[in-house]
Amino acid sequence: MITALEQYDPQIYELIRQEAARQSGSIRLIPSENYVSKAVMLASGSCLTNKYAEGYPGKRYYQGQQVTDLIEKTAQQRAKKLFKAEHANVQPYSGSVANLAAYFALIKPGDTIMGLSLPHGGHLTHGWKVSVTSQIFNSVQYTVNPATGRFDYNRIEELAKKHKPKIIISGATAYPREIDFEIFGRIARDVGAYHVSDIAHIAGLVVAGIHKSPVPYSDIVSTTTHKTLRGPRGGMLLCKAEHAKKVDKAVFPGLQGGPHMQTLTAIAVAMAEADTPEFVAYAKQVVKNAKALAEKLLEYGFNLVSGGTDNHLILIDLQNKNISGRKMAEAMDRARLVANRNTIPDDPNPPSNPSGLRLGTPAITTRGMKEAQAEQIAAFINKVAENIDNESAIEKVGKEVLLLCSQFTVPEHFIIPNKNSI
Repeated sequence: MITALEQYDPQIYELIRQEAARQSGSIRLIPSENYVSKAVMLASGSCLTNKYAEGYPGKRYYQGQQVTDLIEKTAQQRAKKLFKAEHANVQPYSGSVANLAAYFALIKPGDTIMGLSLPHGGHLTHGWKVSVTSQIFNSVQYTVNPATGRFDYNRIEELAKKHKPKIIISGATAYPREIDFEIFGRIARDVGAYHVSDIAHIAGLVVAGIHKSPVPYSDIVSTTTHKTLRGPRGGMLLCKAEHAKKVDKAVFPGLQGGPHMQTLTAIAVAMAEADTPEFVAYAKQVVKNAKALAEKLLEYGFNLVSGGTDNHLILIDLQNKNISGRKMAEAMDRARLVANRNTIPDDPNPPSNPSGLRLGTPAITTRGMKEAQAEQIAAFINKVAENIDNESAIEKVGKEVLLLCSQFTVPEHFIIPNKNSI
């Protein structure tokens, strides 16, 4: 495969090689990024990319589905077993599509949805104003308590009683604390709403038993299949049997045509990998690493939203350092520390140049790093902050990062060699 790519498109071959080297030679701290196994990558690049499979197993609109039906059924069964769900749809192209499908399965355009505000840690598709979800549905947004950085469930309940939404969405993309899905489910029932949980970020922690599962308390659970779950880039919906037909219809033909069978095949592989003791140990280490990183950052004087973390994610408020999130993220990138700028609750600055920085530990954990390395990474981050305008100091940090990376190679990952070095 590599030989053919190099032969027919040397430009793209070289760019892929460069990206593989970048991923290997940097500490990737973006919470939504990870490294897939070689098995998942092989499935993603398999001959299944050649097959169109519009419809569902046993009800396809094209012939030649003898194998694809078996693959999709396997992925469904593995997902149901892993999450202890009554029904699973593994076709959504992404988490965003999965969220839209969840809404369309339960309510109609113009109905009210209530989700977490984007600047307070929510996702665009939870009804934020620039998302199509706020144009199709009437959107009400709840927030975290700015003083604590945590959910105020009493305030969320008051808001739900006032606005009577048809759907309440629990879940977040920048919330470092455990979410009580049982309380969200109760609030939804009390106001006659459906409860949709978006666990895209914490799905791996849920299946490992580290985070409470929303499945018993939700009508529909939406997730991506990458991030902490360590699968390919895709989406998935889990639901009670009573909603199965509506969920399937919302995905196809409601929002999509044929599924990406190569991704669906890789999802099946990732579900098998997640159903192992090794995956549970990895997920536990993700949280241990995040806590170690957070504690060390606190020692260096960084302000953390909510004061720490319960999961894989840390949100830093950089205001006391007098550094913007964008400037810090860009300086860290030059030092081979890859994170992302992020808004913080009640951020005085715009999303393009916010006051926050978002960090996560899934990728470094997959590489085998543990608490000692997490503390070392905190020291690197502190050095960058203290030398934010000193390029020689930042370059020195980058060399130290590269040395650390060399001790924790990317496991089971395709590293395309530089042809000039072999």
